[in-house]
Amino acid sequence: MAASMSRTNVLKKSAKLCSLVQQVVKNEIHLSSVQQAVTKPVSKPAGRHTVTLVPGDGVGPEMMASVQQVFKTAGVPINFEEHFLSEVHRSQSASYETVLESFKRNGVGLKGIISSPHTFQGTELQTLNMKLRRDLDLFANVVLVRSLPGYVTRHNNLDFVIIREQTEGEYSALEHECVPGVIESLKIVTAVKSKRIAKFAFDYAMRHNRKKVTAVHKANIMKLADGMFLKSCEEVAKFYPSIKLENMIIDNCCMQLVSNPHQFDVMVMPNLYGNIIDNLAAGLVGGAGVVPGECYSDNVAVFEQGARHSFATAVGKNIANPTAVLLAGCNMLRHMSLDFHAQQIETAIHKVVKGGKTRTQDMGGYATTVDFTNAIVNSLQ
Repeated sequence: MAASMSRTNVLKKSAKLCSLVQQVVKNEIHLSSVQQAVTKPVSKPAGRHTVTLVPGDGVGPEMMASVQQVFKTAGVPINFEEHFLSEVHRSQSASYETVLESFKRNGVGLKGIISSPHTFQGTELQTLNMKLRRDLDLFANVVLVRSLPGYVTRHNNLDFVIIREQTEGEYSALEHECVPGVIESLKIVTAVKSKRIAKFAFDYAMRHNRKKVTAVHKANIMKLADGMFLKSCEEVAKFYPSIKLENMIIDNCCMQLVSNPHQFDVMVMPNLYGNIIDNLAAGLVGGAGVVPGECYSDNVAVFEQGARHSFATAVGKNIANPTAVLLAGCNMLRHMSLDFHAQQIETAIHKVVKGGKTRTQDMGGYATTVDFTNAIVNSLQ
């Protein structure tokens, strides 16, 4: 009798164990299928997106042609709404109101460099760039300074971000001749916009796991204007205890950038200083042809080159480097949650640059713009 009860208990335990094993197997199969689903590309948009495209002056149209060719090869679900806007070629330019409305309607744009005349033409002082930034309230300009894999420059393994307030400061278009031969130019700095750009910089640092923000200024000379900018950064920093704030005078900052750029992480600064630092930093990693940039308002994002240089002397020569505009396009795709396409194109760019066989003249090679673009296209295919 005892032996029979023992066998019954053993059978019950065995049946229970088999049931548990079956359940585990089912769970593992389900988990495996879930893992396989997660590893597949998740960038599957329901439809196509419309993006405003402004080719700009100089080699801008050639660069945008490269972008469109690469995007088409990669199957990017984007339709470009193209408008040519220029101060130099006014007869061929679309109306400013049409371009402004397009940016507002689409919310996202890809823009080339719009050149501005060096002399006063007898019209308004604001340039088209300044008008777009103000009317769209593109207050934050972000330039990503990163070394390209396999492309050796004087400083390698750089990775820092320059954030610039770009709606006030010296770019206020408030100038007048008070007496013959004496010009007054007004620099406008407000606490509201200084705190806004400071908060943007600290938020950017938090989102991208950055550890330090450097406020660049000239408060030792412009004690009221730059002093208020620096004070605004210090007030905002109190709400971000995990992010270190340091400040640096603009002239010292330029020296530090060319001697020890690895010390920087996120940099935030007023308008004019940012314009200078953007171009200086681009030179550290290869020049205007390799650094992407982007501009943000609350409702619109515009992506462009990080260094503002239209390269007019290269028009029609097929020698310009489209890397900066292509990388800006990748950042635009990430902004639109098209991460799979962005990564696909960026990987192809890095592969071509790292391979070293197809590089434009500014990168020490002999390839044309078309050669470089085709190399990226072939890498995608």
